[in-house]
Amino acid sequence: MTGHESDGAHRRVVIIGAGPTGMTAALLLARYGVPTLVLDRWEDVYPQPRAVHLDDEVYRILDDLGLGEDFAAISRPGRGLRLCTKEIRTLAEFERDPDDRPHGYPQANMFDQPDLERLMRSHVSRYDLVEMRGGCEITDVQNLKDGVRVSYNSTEDATPHWVTADYVLGCDGANSVVRRSIGSKMQDLGFEQRWLVIDIETDVDLDQWDGVHQVCDSERSATYMRIGTTRYRWEFQLLDNETLDEFTDLSAIHPLIAPWFTSAEIPEMKLIRSAEYTFRAQVADRWRDRRVFVLGDAAHLTPPFIGQGMGAGVRDARNLVWKLVGALDGHVHDSALDSYEIERKTHAKAMIELAVAIGWAMTGGSKLTGIMRTTIAPALGRLPFIGAKATASTTPSLTRSQFVLRSRGPIRTLPGKLCPNSIVDSGARLDDVAPGQFLLVSSTPLTIEQRREVERRGAAVVEVAASSDLGQWLSHGHAVAAIVRPDRTVMAASKSVPSLHTVVPSTTLRTTERTTERPTPTAPTASAPAAHRSAAGTATRTATKRRR
Repeated sequence: MTGHESDGAHRRVVIIGAGPTGMTAALLLARYGVPTLVLDRWEDVYPQPRAVHLDDEVYRILDDLGLGEDFAAISRPGRGLRLCTKEIRTLAEFERDPDDRPHGYPQANMFDQPDLERLMRSHVSRYDLVEMRGGCEITDVQNLKDGVRVSYNSTEDATPHWVTADYVLGCDGANSVVRRSIGSKMQDLGFEQRWLVIDIETDVDLDQWDGVHQVCDSERSATYMRIGTTRYRWEFQLLDNETLDEFTDLSAIHPLIAPWFTSAEIPEMKLIRSAEYTFRAQVADRWRDRRVFVLGDAAHLTPPFIGQGMGAGVRDARNLVWKLVGALDGHVHDSALDSYEIERKTHAKAMIELAVAIGWAMTGGSKLTGIMRTTIAPALGRLPFIGAKATASTTPSLTRSQFVLRSRGPIRTLPGKLCPNSIVDSGARLDDVAPGQFLLVSSTPLTIEQRREVERRGAAVVEVAASSDLGQWLSHGHAVAAIVRPDRTVMAASKSVPSLHTVVPSTTLRTTERTTERPTPTAPTASAPAAHRSAAGTATRTATKRRR
C-alpha cells in the first residue's frame, strides 16, 4: 500500500472490496471513463475456492466487460441437475438443452472463484482509471455534505489513512463495515444450516454424470459437482454433533465421498480444503444511505441451492453503475438512484426465497418426508414442465420503478425482463450495438424524425425484421418496440413507436471499446430487408464481434 500521499485525496468513486462484485463495478466504471479507487483488505486474490457456478445472464455481463472468451477457458458448462439417493441411485434427472442459449452462452457454468478473480484483476490492470490498493482495513464510512469520507488502516503497520469520494460502493462481504456504517441491518428470511464444503483435485476421472448431483436425504443431504478437468466439489449437511475438526484429512472425508468412486480404495488426490459454512438467507433492510451503497454479500446472503450467490452481486453492480454514471454527469437525478434498491432488493429476495424453498424440498423434513421425496421425485423427472423449471436459468423480472415502466394489459410482460442477446442484422449480437447506451429496439421502421429524436437523446436505434429472433420476442410480448436500458433490461414496451420514442431518457452514456479483439461469430445471421437495417449500423459495423 502507498503511504500518506493519498490522504485526503478525492475520488469520483471508491469501491470497498475487490471480489467479483467490486471488480465488476470497477470494470464498468472504467469503461464509462470514471476514475475509481478500489480498497481491499488483501493484497492479492483470496486463494480459497468459494463460488463455483454462474448462469448465462451473469456470463453475459462478464462478456460485456470483455471477459467472455477468457472465462470460457477457465469454466465448464453444466449439464443440469440429478436428484439421487445417498447410494447415488438416480431418482430424477433434469438435463439442460445445450443449444438453448438466448443470451449466447451456456445456461450453467462451473468455475473456480479465485481463477475468475485473477482474470478480473488482470483486466482491471489495463485501465489507468482504476487504482487498486490492498492491505486496507476499513474502519469507518461517513456521509458528508458533499461527499463521503472513507477511513482505513494499513494492515501492515496500522497507520491510519482516509480518502473522500462522490460515491462509495460497499462490496465488502457478509461482515460489511460499510453496511454497519450506514446503520443497515440484515433481515433474516428463516433459513440456517451448517454444511461441510470439500474441494478435491485429482487426475482420476470419477466417471460420473457431468451435472450437479443433489442427494435427497433427510439425515445427511449432499451436493456433488465437477468444477473442472481435475477439480471436484462435495457439500454435506453437518449433523448437530459434528464439527469441522472431524473432517480435516482425506481418510476422514473418504467415507463421505466414497459413493462417487468406483474403487473402494482412496485414489491419488489432493484435498484443497475442507471448510464449514453456515448457509443463511438474509437481506439488508437498507441498501443506500445518500452517497453510500451496499452490494453483493453486504446486501444479501443466500443458500447455494440454485447457485446464485456470487451472481447476485455481479447483477447489483450491473444495475447500479450506469445509473451512478448518469448521476455523476448530471443526466440522472440523485433520487433516481433509489431505483437500485427497489429493483435489486426485490429480485435478490425472490431468488433467495427460491433457494430456500428448493433447499427445504431437497434436504428438509423428517425420515417420513424423505421417503415421500424419494417416491415422488421419479415421477417429477418424467414431467417436461418440471424439468424445464428445474433447469431454466431465466430469473424474475425487475419490479416497477422509474426505469421499469410497466403498463396494464399483455404489454406489461416485457418491462423488467432482460432483452435477449440475439444476433442482429449485422451479424453481431445485440450487446455489441452501442454498448453502455440505451437502445430502441423496433420491428417496424422509424421515420427520420423519430430516429433523430432517439439519437438526440443519446440512444441507438436497432431495427429488426419481424421474423427475426428479436422481432418474434417483441411479438410474443405483444409489442413492436421496446426501450432497452444500458444493462439490457427492458425499460418500456409499446405497440407503436410514436408512443415510445419520446420516452427514451436523455443521457450522455458512452463506453469505451472492449480491450480484447473478438473473432466473427459463426452463428447464422438473421436475414432482414434493407428497410430493417439498424440506424446504429456504424456502431454495429465497428463493434467487435464474438463467437458464442
